[in-house]
Amino acid sequence: MRLRGATVVVTGGGSGLGEATARRLADSGATVCVIDLASADGASPGRVASYACADVTDEVALSEAFTSFGEKFGPIRGVVHCAGRGGDRVRILDKDGNAAPLETFADVIKVNLFGTYNVLRLGAREIARAEPIDGERGAIVLTASVAAFDGQIGQTSYTASKAAVHGITLVAARDLGSRFIRVNTIAPGVFDTPMLSRLRADIREALESSVPNPSRLGSPDDYAHMAAALLENSYVNGETVRLDGAIRMPPR
Repeated sequence: MRLRGATVVVTGGGSGLGEATARRLADSGATVCVIDLASADGASPGRVASYACADVTDEVALSEAFTSFGEKFGPIRGVVHCAGRGGDRVRILDKDGNAAPLETFADVIKVNLFGTYNVLRLGAREIARAEPIDGERGAIVLTASVAAFDGQIGQTSYTASKAAVHGITLVAARDLGSRFIRVNTIAPGVFDTPMLSRLRADIREALESSVPNPSRLGSPDDYAHMAAALLENSYVNGETVRLDGAIRMPPR
């Protein structure tokens, strides 16, 4: 897929991994459209062409955003889905032996799994309307986490949601192959995002030292670089790529 001149939608593009991705794609010549919540920091980062405020779990608002982008800028050829939330850090049983509330588990699943599928299905609908170029219509990049493979204690809901995204990837790639649409997923490790910026300095340093090589937190641009590569490389399909400096998370 050629990025220059292509219309690409980035969810969660108002900050963190999404913002870095939006900037890199715009620098590569793509027409970038961002979907994020109304409360996201700084609408329209860089040279973003358009910005829509929508919750990824909202069927109507998300559908309208995708449709409006296609009408304004021509067929959508790429989607990078970065929007999501962290886990609830709830143990299955608390110290008194009480079972964790089901509601908090469901909230994480709703955003990270249902939201992902909503973006996947609506993004695929728009890409399928484009005429094939060099044998493909476009590509979709989803976001999982190393927690999908190395979930820590207290990450039951987060791990379940991200493992499901990993599981969806190959199925979606096979399903959408007849439409000439590729689907891949990035599973980031410990990244320097707004979620981690609230941690104490000593905790951040410990996280950095736990990464084998390079011993640092991932930068949003590391993610953006991989997302762009997955959009561009026409032979990468159905893959979940760990982007983690070879880290394997301990139990806690």
